[in-house]
Amino acid sequence: MSQSGKSVQELGYDSLTTRFRDSMSCEENKPDFKELDLGSFISPLKIRGAGNAGSGSGAAATSSSSSSSSGSVTGRSNAPKLPRRLDGKPNHHSGELTGYFDTSPNASESLRSASATSNSKPGHRRSVSAGAPLIYSGGSHSSPGSSSCSNSATSGTNLLPTGNICPSGKILKSGMVSRASNRTDVLGSGTANYGHGNIMRGGMKLGNSGHVVDDNGAGNSSGVVRRAMSDSDPEEMKKTGNELYRSGHFVEALSLYDGAISISPNNAAYRSNRAAALTALGRLAEAAKECEEAVKLEPTYARAHQRLASLCLRFGRLEHAKRHLYLPGQHVDQSELQKLRLLEKHINQCAEGRKIGDWKIALGESSAAIAVGADFSPELVACKAEAYLKLHQLEDAEFTLSNIPKLEGCPLSCSQTKFFGMIGEAYVHFVHAEVQMAVGRFENAVAAAEKARLLDYSNAEVERVLNTVKTVARSRSKGNDLFSSGKFSEACSAYGEGLKYDSCNYVLYCNRAVCWSKLGLWEKSVEDCNQALNILPNYTKALFRRAASNAKLERWAEVAKDYETLKQVLPGDNEVVESLRKAQLALIKSRGEDYAGKLEVEVGAVSSMDEFKAAVASAGVSVVHFKEASDELCEEISPFINMLCVRYPSVKFIKVDVEECLAIARAEGVRTVPTFKIYKNGKKVKEMVRPTHQFLEESVRSCSSL
Repeated sequence: MSQSGKSVQELGYDSLTTRFRDSMSCEENKPDFKELDLGSFISPLKIRGAGNAGSGSGAAATSSSSSSSSGSVTGRSNAPKLPRRLDGKPNHHSGELTGYFDTSPNASESLRSASATSNSKPGHRRSVSAGAPLIYSGGSHSSPGSSSCSNSATSGTNLLPTGNICPSGKILKSGMVSRASNRTDVLGSGTANYGHGNIMRGGMKLGNSGHVVDDNGAGNSSGVVRRAMSDSDPEEMKKTGNELYRSGHFVEALSLYDGAISISPNNAAYRSNRAAALTALGRLAEAAKECEEAVKLEPTYARAHQRLASLCLRFGRLEHAKRHLYLPGQHVDQSELQKLRLLEKHINQCAEGRKIGDWKIALGESSAAIAVGADFSPELVACKAEAYLKLHQLEDAEFTLSNIPKLEGCPLSCSQTKFFGMIGEAYVHFVHAEVQMAVGRFENAVAAAEKARLLDYSNAEVERVLNTVKTVARSRSKGNDLFSSGKFSEACSAYGEGLKYDSCNYVLYCNRAVCWSKLGLWEKSVEDCNQALNILPNYTKALFRRAASNAKLERWAEVAKDYETLKQVLPGDNEVVESLRKAQLALIKSRGEDYAGKLEVEVGAVSSMDEFKAAVASAGVSVVHFKEASDELCEEISPFINMLCVRYPSVKFIKVDVEECLAIARAEGVRTVPTFKIYKNGKKVKEMVRPTHQFLEESVRSCSSL
């Protein structure tokens, strides 16, 4: 009960009350919404001033605000923390993760409405605590001049000073002496985003940086979790979880929110905080499901609605985001609203590009939507993959498809969203079917198309793709069987049947090219290889097949060109190097020229010790030629080294200029040039100083044949 007869100054507590009021100023208590960016929050401190008009309402507003703000995870929170109610029930909404203040004129009325609604739910109250708070100010609260941010007072013969705390949860009667507690109560200092008066049990406190530490200052989040869990108080679990969340210990915070929910499953604040921890851990689908549970428990809970709206934007579910952003009487986050409008613009333009077959527009707009904020949208990533496929960039399409976000466990309402006229999940399987068929995985394509039809059985596009992949898969299988039986002509017809339904399938083109070559129809084989390579450049099977067919037609320039490409695609392949050498020799002979000095040879040069060590340590045979540019014998033997490169393509030849690389020459003990050293699989097997041409070639030949 308040002391209406005396003012605070008359009781002698003016300085303490002033300091406490200053520390509780509404400006100092403003949360930093940039830190978490978790949505809107109706400020209990801002409302409190409006609620103090009547003699009874002031106390009610004070208790309600303390219940709503204690333990908040904000940028700066200096509000006093209200312990458990006198009736033993927790103040369930204290400590919800907050983001920013609602400054709308209806904020006070909204909070009262939310409290009235939630009071009808067991185990979840946002209303005024039944009974006096356990933090005593020693002064009257009914004074018109008292601060709107101060706590109510309780009268008694021996008044307790401001901030005194009864950790046992009971009011001390006059003259009673408190028994020592077995638990250590550490009072927060008010710094590092920690509210004045908060209690953290069991030797737990905050370091200067705001991180949870034990009594000796060492980080001990696991111990903090164990102590909070052993307390079996959901409010304490939530408060400790909030501190862990703020210090970046999201896994530990999640375990505490889980513990609080297991005790009080119908508490919307616990579920909303759990959603924040899940979001921080990248488990967005689970976070969305948790937000939906919170909204079901308390339909007017703005914090859960705003978190769910933000998640829906990341999923690309714009209609769902709108429903949760635009709540009557609630503040709309302007940054989220701007993101929504940009996403609508990009997705609409993407749909238009896809509709008219302009896949460059579809690719650009889907990428822009992802960059704006829909970074966890499976449909937009699938749209990028489809655009790459239609632009014949198959490797990009397959890579993009492999990075589609997974939304298992996402609420059913989100998964049933329409996207390009299809149910979103069906569209993802639809694109999977197209890409899998294009790269020759026909069984996978059929399975993906069947999943799409199961999800959206009435969609014409899905039905068309399913029929196509089934027909193409049958044609490929039939052609393979006929080829294995030696029926090459019939196999050509079977592959051709599949190409009628999928004219851009490079696998079928290459398979048919092999059949043409078996029939001796080299020109047709080359034509089908060209078609395959137009779809997938550097397709090695088609390059080998085209080179072999052109060799039969004695088109040596084309043969050499294909093997040059294969040499780049398959570096270190000795068969490719040997085939290239033969094609080059055949080309020179066909022109009636002397091949000496005409072939393009590769004698690698090294200029550092690291390069030298890497070169001689590689697998195979390496011949190192130590030379000087000014030495006549070195210059005379260089063309012969080039010839050896052609004759022994599997051998790697390396040159070292001892004038430019003196450190290498000294390390290898080279005093005379030309000197040759032969290495095999990283080990030196031979060394020659000024050898004859014949001896050098014999040495290279014998080492390469070992």
